[in-house]
Amino acid sequence: MDVAGTVPPYVGRPFRLQPFTAVMLAPARVGDPASARALARPYRDVAARLTRWIDGGRATSDDSPALYLHEYTVGGLTVRGLVGALDVSHRAHAPADRAVWPHEAIHPDQAGELAARMHQMALNPAPILLVHHGSARLRAVVGEVATREPDWRYLDRTGQRQRIWALREPALLEQVADLLAGATCLIADGHHRYAAYLRLQEQNPGTGWDAGLAMLVDQDDTPLFLGAIHRTLTGPSLDDLVAAATAAGAAVRVEGRVDALRVLDSRHLVLTDGSAWLTVSPVDLEHRAAVAWLHEDVLPRLPVPPERVEHHHSADEALALASPSSPAVLLPSPDFAQVKDLVEAGGLLPEKATSFQPKPSLGVLMRPVSDG
Repeated sequence: MDVAGTVPPYVGRPFRLQPFTAVMLAPARVGDPASARALARPYRDVAARLTRWIDGGRATSDDSPALYLHEYTVGGLTVRGLVGALDVSHRAHAPADRAVWPHEAIHPDQAGELAARMHQMALNPAPILLVHHGSARLRAVVGEVATREPDWRYLDRTGQRQRIWALREPALLEQVADLLAGATCLIADGHHRYAAYLRLQEQNPGTGWDAGLAMLVDQDDTPLFLGAIHRTLTGPSLDDLVAAATAAGAAVRVEGRVDALRVLDSRHLVLTDGSAWLTVSPVDLEHRAAVAWLHEDVLPRLPVPPERVEHHHSADEALALASPSSPAVLLPSPDFAQVKDLVEAGGLLPEKATSFQPKPSLGVLMRPVSDG
């Protein structure tokens, strides 16, 4: 696969999240791995398959277009956001015009594969996640909607508690549109799907592909948790990593396991092969993410590039695979403000740099798309 080094075009302002007619899996099937069969190969049969599921009561289609307020709760965390068809038909011509900001580069081939798949399915199967700092007025409107009785509420197969409100009143939709027009959003999850949306729009202008499904979360209201994605590196030894980190100007100190893990609350990294533990203190991380320092300053100084870089969403997962031939690099959690400032200054993070959690279960809200 090609190298992740391409940034897709930027969607320009005004930010527009439009009503659509949602298809939803039946509550007992949301989050059920067996439900993935509805979206499986051959992709060209997915639309007909979903129609059969609707006829058989395994899925439903809403009666009319709406903007949806979707709230899900899992593990004690509640996330709430507006779900709609994100207008991707206009591009920004200057940084000040950008409405949607990616923070990672993408693999063009992967984006192309996703675009082809969605086109065959005639469906956006899941929303990309966007985060922003919403206005107090928008939070008040969303908060008022959330006091109403939900149109749908249930506990899905994964244990997520789902609540969904359909916003259809013209005056309310107009108010929300006005409040969203000046929004600038960071992509939290779905960089390749976002790039696929843009590719589909370019290939099919003036059709339903002028938009793509998105969920917009206010990070000041019900914030997503921003965690680190750790690494195991096959090939270099722990000594190789220490030498490269030292050459990059970091202080490296031998620690015990407990003390080493404790520093992950600050701007430090931890290196381990499962037996030895070292803390790494890079210089000048005030305006730079530790994961960027690792990829830009340390890995290029290794005697040979890693044969493979594995990504892990938990430290326990990385530590379970750490060994002398595959040392682990544990990274501190990024700071949302730091990431936002970085991308708005024109920077990017390496691939798999951030983990925004929790994500909604598959099948809660899907968007059929017509070429006509």
